[in-house]
Parts: sequence; structure tokens; C-alpha cells
Amino acid sequence: MFSITLKLMKKSARMLIPAGIAILIGTAFIAATFLFGNAMNDALAAQNTAQLGGANYVISPDSGKDLTDKDQDYIYTRTVNDFQLDRIRATEGVKDARASYAGSVTVTRGNKHASSYVITTAAKRTLLPVTITQGDQPADSNEIALTKSVADQLGVKVGDRVTVNSQAAQYAGKTGDSAGNTGDAGDESAQNADGTSSHDGDSDAASGASVSSDGANTADSGMTVRVVGLTDDPNGAYAYYGGASVLSDNVITAMAGSNDFGNLPVYLVYLDIDDASDTAAASTVKQVSTLLPKHFSVQSRAALVEESVKSMSSGETSITTIFLLSFGILAMLVAALVIANTFQVLVAQRRRTLALLRTIGANKSQLYVSVLFEAGVLGLIASALGVGLGIGLMAALCQSGLMKATGMTMRLVLSGPVFTVPMAFGIIMTVIASLGSARSATAVTPLEALRPIELTDTRRAGVVRAVISVLLIVAGVALCAFSVWQMSENIAGRDSMADKQYPLVLLAAIIGCALIFLGLVLSATFWLPVLMRGVGAMVALAGPSAKVAHANIQKNPRRVAATGAALLIGVTLVSTIATGAASAKQTMNEALTTRYSVDMIAAGTDMTGKQASEAAKVKGVQRGIYAPTRMMTMKDADGKSLSVLVVGVDGVDALRKVVRSDLSGVTIDGDSVLMPKYSAATGKDIPLDKSVTFTAGAAEAQADAANGPSGNDANGSAENGNGQSGGTQTLTLKPRKVGYRRIASNYAAVAFVDASHFTNGGIKADGHIMLMRIDAEGAGVALNDVFTNVQNVFSASAGVTVTGPVAERTQWETMINGMMALLVGLIAVAVLIALVGVANTLSLSVIERTRESATLRAIGMTRGQLRRSLAVEALLLSLVSGVVGVVLGTLFGWLGSYMVFSLYGDTVFPFEWATNGVVLGVAALAALLASVAPARRAVKTPPVEALAEA
Repeated sequence: MFSITLKLMKKSARMLIPAGIAILIGTAFIAATFLFGNAMNDALAAQNTAQLGGANYVISPDSGKDLTDKDQDYIYTRTVNDFQLDRIRATEGVKDARASYAGSVTVTRGNKHASSYVITTAAKRTLLPVTITQGDQPADSNEIALTKSVADQLGVKVGDRVTVNSQAAQYAGKTGDSAGNTGDAGDESAQNADGTSSHDGDSDAASGASVSSDGANTADSGMTVRVVGLTDDPNGAYAYYGGASVLSDNVITAMAGSNDFGNLPVYLVYLDIDDASDTAAASTVKQVSTLLPKHFSVQSRAALVEESVKSMSSGETSITTIFLLSFGILAMLVAALVIANTFQVLVAQRRRTLALLRTIGANKSQLYVSVLFEAGVLGLIASALGVGLGIGLMAALCQSGLMKATGMTMRLVLSGPVFTVPMAFGIIMTVIASLGSARSATAVTPLEALRPIELTDTRRAGVVRAVISVLLIVAGVALCAFSVWQMSENIAGRDSMADKQYPLVLLAAIIGCALIFLGLVLSATFWLPVLMRGVGAMVALAGPSAKVAHANIQKNPRRVAATGAALLIGVTLVSTIATGAASAKQTMNEALTTRYSVDMIAAGTDMTGKQASEAAKVKGVQRGIYAPTRMMTMKDADGKSLSVLVVGVDGVDALRKVVRSDLSGVTIDGDSVLMPKYSAATGKDIPLDKSVTFTAGAAEAQADAANGPSGNDANGSAENGNGQSGGTQTLTLKPRKVGYRRIASNYAAVAFVDASHFTNGGIKADGHIMLMRIDAEGAGVALNDVFTNVQNVFSASAGVTVTGPVAERTQWETMINGMMALLVGLIAVAVLIALVGVANTLSLSVIERTRESATLRAIGMTRGQLRRSLAVEALLLSLVSGVVGVVLGTLFGWLGSYMVFSLYGDTVFPFEWATNGVVLGVAALAALLASVAPARRAVKTPPVEALAEA
């Protein structure tokens, strides 16, 4: 019987190809998903251990032990001195040891600035987690190996000098600490790695402050160092930071705000141990362990890699794999509908053959097993090809280097599940999809061998299916209605389950949508043919070809419903995601607009007027004002302290150019201050007295006094430029409250005063701000381009940040667009399979209507008319299902948007004309293409031969 089945498969190979393609695509997706998960695990494991560099052992805190809070405090307060690095390096078998300390610095050359992540150096470059591509690693005092990107940004090469600085170093300089003392206070000579003494005549090796050409100490301007090498980060050890620069010990000490390298806090030490002999390596590890602080131990690199993989197996990569796998399973479910259609017609077409087999002795069970065997063989072959395709696609992705943009280098990693899961799933789904057809095969009687073949399926959908579908839809609608009611109650400020159990309310909405959709798919046999009949009746008026197409669709409502449901799934998901994304962007745009009165701001301590002028010329920037700022504190009428950014402007007319708020009847003079009604931090009203006093922070004022025009006393006893005490700076003004919304989100309020307070010394500016009004649409440019171009203008100033609703809106839209592209790309796989199903339905329709087509040709229908009838049939199948999917997806998208984004503002309910139009257009075009091959087959056979075959 099995040999007969294989021969039947060979004869029907052309019919099985569409179903095989559907299985192939689904299994390829599942295989690629597992391969992607493997590659992610491998890349992240390599990235997590990349910071070890060439180290084969690591001194790290003990894990898996019950440690008290006191023990944890002890662990994370250890310093370099606690690890006795000199004794560890002197231990037999230890080639090198490197204490891990890192931070961020600002690197300056001329008027160019760049931020860089920095790490400690090592005696041997093999122990560094980054690669030295040019020059050498820092081995002497006052040396740095820069990342190639920072070097290119600053235009420096090996041998040049740059200035490094950090917040910790600046703070240490202001408080009088010697941030860069190497331990030999006052001694300008430093010890090299080989113990010899060296001295750099152009810089102070013992000081964290740079020394200018005239010998003056310039603590505030940073520390001058020599570039001795360039680094690269091929393994992504510091991909998040764009790589890492390497600093000599004295420089990184200064940047940490310390005066002794031994006092730097560390809890990881990397070791290069001679492991040529396992016994010798074990002996070395044992000796090193005796030198360690308590709660620390030596662990091998191999053990760390194993732990890293284990930790990630239940972390983000598994979530990614499950997420992607869900779409692979969805693709297989859609493929199952195509497979079911294929075997339904196969069995119907073979009824005479099956009846003859019954006549010569085959029993029902043999026929049943024969159909299942055929499905299993098809599933096996298609799944194997799918796995091969998945491996090929993933190998191409890894070789393309596209993932390098994410900071990870991925490689192809094969595993058992890559082969077993897709193939098992493909075979099982194929067999399950053929069960109904197998049962139909057992109903064939020997007498049917003498009857004419009638392939039209006249079975009616069962009552049970109808009842279950109705129950599912009613339950889904009830859950969705309940969720919407609870959210509306919460928004109105009434007691609601959404207030305390929001995840449950959201879950109810998701389950409700799933139940509605499942009910509609199950009941598609009832409503989809009726809908197509109604649309087809109107289309039939277009001519004979449309009339024939309309009649053909009505002949097999079950197959039409199955094919339509397959396409319905994909289109509904695409429309849901597109609608949700559009609603998210528009809702958040509205929310941001209501929370900000200025479109975009740039603020920082090192902003220059020249930069502000260039920013004002950026296309899309309608207006801008450049103003001095000072961060001060004040107390409201209730005695609560508020942090306020005080901004000096030339009258309220200048402010009206950029602030989107009603400023009519408002003035700003020397005695008044413009204040917002509501706090940006709490959203509550700011109660104010008849006058408010702004005070500069004591520490800041102390620094100002020390660096001011006449300040020479670090303790603040000197008088500053406006005669106030150097310890504080105060300004008392009459407040005028206006309903403008937040200007800068980092402060509870932004207050506007007359610029004269800054020019006459009443307030000393510690930064500048540029307020901008944006009109990207009027300028004909993209909002993201405006934001990017403004950022580029201020890129030379490390301390300037560009924020505001435009910035947040751009970041939000970028994130949503990225997610949408990923999701739509994944769901496109399901749509592709569904369109394969359309082609399959047409092919099977042509096969089963061979006699009918021949008769139509015999009575005068031309080849062109026959082709057009199949094209119209394909269009009806795809567009009716597509339109229903768009409607359902839009409704689901609106519901999801309301459930999520109503928490942030008034939800916008858009209809995505563009995306939905593209989806329907693609479906229509694909349907027309799908009709080409079946139409060619239909018109290829002469009517006489077709009638003879039938």
C-alpha cells in the first residue's frame, strides 16, 4: 500500500507543490528562529566575556552563597590595594594581572570634544579587552590609547596630545583634593613598568591637573596626556560605549578623583595564568586564592562562559526566541489551512482510485493510513528543505555583517532543536491537517468506482462549530467591553480595577480580542462565503468572466473559507500593528504637545553663541533665542524647596517667538520674574508669595567665589562681582504666574527674568539655553532630520544636550517604526503563505474543473476570458478577506491603543489608509500573479483532450 501511495504522490506532485511550499516557508522560519536565538546567545556570551580580554582566570565575588548586606557592602568597597596585585604578579605561574576599573571622560583637542569610556591598562596587551591596532598600550604615566572613532572625531594620531577631564576630577579640583597624585607627592618623576624613572617635560606626571606651556596649573581644564595607541573593540566588549580607551594608571586615578591608584574601588581582577599544565595551573590558582580578601575566589574563563550561557537561557534571548517562534507557529497554522485544502481536493479527485483500491481488497484503515502516510512524507520532505533554507538564510545574515550595527558579531551555531523542532512540527502539522481528508477517504465505497467524479464539496458546516464560534465571540466581546469600561472608570478618576490591577484588565482585553478572532475564523465557513457571494453578485455584472468566477467561488464554500481565513489572519495582524503604531505616535505627539511649551531646547555649560547662530539656520528651525541660565533654588509659599532654572531673556517679546503659550498682557522687567503655574515635576500648582528669593547652591557659589572676578578665597569669604557674599547668591523678585507648560524636564520650573540680571552681575551664568520653535512640515523636511541636524551643530560641545517634545517624539517614532518594521516583516511570512494558499486554491480549482473549463471553451469562451475569470476569482478571494482583515485589525488596534495609551493622554484613533492600502494592493497584485500559472494550465489543454481526460 505504501508503494502505491508513493506512486500516487508522484502523479500528483504538481498539486502537492503549493502545500509543500507553505510547509517549507513555515519550517524555514522556525529553524531560522532557533538559529537566531543560538547566534544571539553565542554573541552575547562572547560579549559578556569579551571584557576578560586574554585572561583565562578571573578574581570575582563568590556567587551562589548566602551573603548578608554587610558582606555585600564589604565586597563592593574593596580597592586595588586589597588584592595585593604585586604579590599576585610575583606568584609563580602568573604572567600578568589587571585590576578592572572603568569610567567616562571627556577628551578635548583644540575646540573639539568627544566622550570616551576608559579602562585600566595592563603590562601585556594580551590582557586588554580591546585590541591595540596602532602604537602600544599605555605603560608610562600620562598616556592614553584612544578608540579609533574618538581619534577620528578629534583628528588626532599616535604621538599627539589631548586633554582628558571628568566630573570626578573637576569636583576633586574644586574641593582642593589632589586628584592625580601618584603617591609620590611633589615628585614629578614617575616609575615606568620596568622600574626606571621617567619624566615628561610637558606635563606634570604627579598631578591630575594639566600644566600649560607657561607652567601654570589648570585644574579646571583637565589633564594633558600623550596618545600612544589606537584601540578597536572587535568582540563588542564595550559596544554600548562605542569601544573603550585605555589610560595609564595615574591618569585613570586622576579621572576617578583620587590621588592613589591603590585606592580605586574594584571587585574584578583579570589574570593570565600559565595553563600549559592543569596541575601547575591549579597550584597557581590555589596560591593566588590565599592572597584574596574574603568572599572572593578565582574562577576559570570556561566556567564564566558556561554561567553566562545559563543566565541568558532564561533571559532576554529566550524571550526573543519565544517571540519570534510564535510567528513561526503562526506561519505553520496558516500553512495547515493550505495543506488541509490540498488534501481535501486530492482525496476528492482520487475517489475513483480509492474506490478501485477498495474493490481489489484495501480496507478503510489502509486508506486512512495511506493518506496520513502521504501527508507525513510531504511534511518530511518539505520540512527538511525548510530547515536547509533556514540555515542558508541565517548563514547569509551572519556573513553579511548586518548585525554589526548592533555591536554584535553573530555566527552560525547549529544545535539539535534547529533540526528536530521544525521537522517534527512540520510533519505533525501536515498530518493533523490531513486528518479530515483521511476520514473522507474511508467513506469511499467500492461502488463509487463506477460513478462519475463529483469534486464539489456539498458538506455543510456543523452545528457544533457554529455554537462554539458564537460562544467564543460573545465571551470575547464581553471581556473587551469589561476592559474598556474599567479603563474609562479609571480615566474618570473613579474606583476601577485598572487602577490596582491594570495588567489583569489589559490581559482581559487581549484574551477578548483573541477569542473574537478565533470565533470569526472558526465560523468563516458560514459568513465568508456569504460575504463573497454578495460581493461576487455585484462583480458578476461586469461580464461573462466575472460571472463564471462568481459561480466558481460558490461551488466549494469550505475551501473558500479556509483560504480566506488564512489570508485573514495575516492581514488582520498587519493592520492591527499598523493601527496601533499610528495611534501610539499620534497619541504621544498630542501628549507631548500638551506637556511642553517649547518645541526643542538645547542646554549646556559649554554652549557658544556661534553654535546657537548655526542652530537657528538649520532648515526646519523657525525661530530661536539664545539665553544665559543659572540653576538656583527657591521656596514656595508652603516652604517647599524647588530647583529652578533661571533664564535671562530680552523682554517678553523675544519669549513669544518660541513659547507656545498665551503671554498676552505679560511683561518682564528688572523687578519681576515669569513663573509657570504648575510644577514640571509634580504637575501641581506652585503656590507663591508676593516675592520669591532665588538662591544659588552653596557649593556652586563657593566655586564661583573662588573663580570669580574678585574672588580669591576658596572658603567663600571674598566678595563676588555684585557685592554679595561668595558663599551664596540671591535674587528677590515679584513672581508673575503664567500657564506655560514645562520647558526643561530636569527642573521643577523654568523661570524667566530680565537679561540685565546676568549682565550686571546679579546672577552669574553657569550655562546657556537655546529655545527653538520648529516647523518641519513648512520647511519640507523630516522632523528627525531637524533633530539630527541640530544635534550635529552642538556635537563639538560635550556638555550640551538637545531635548524637548521634538526630541522625545523623534525617539518615540524611531522606536515604534523599528518595532513595526520587525513585526510587519515577520507577519509578512504568514501573508506570503496565505497567498500561496490562494494560488493553491486556484490550481486545485482548475484541476477539479477540467471538464467545466473544456465545456466553456467548446461553447465559445476564449482563452483570455478564461484567464480573466481566474484572475477575478483570485481578486475576490484576496480582497474580500483582506478588507475584512483590515476592518478587524483596525478595531483591534484601536482597542489596544485605548488600553495602553489612554494612560498618557487622549487616545487618537487613526485609520491607516496608507499601510492598509499597501496591504490590500500587495494582496491584489499577488493574487493576480498567483492566477497566472493556474490560468496557463487551464488554457493550455485543448478542449477535446480536457473532455477526454475528465
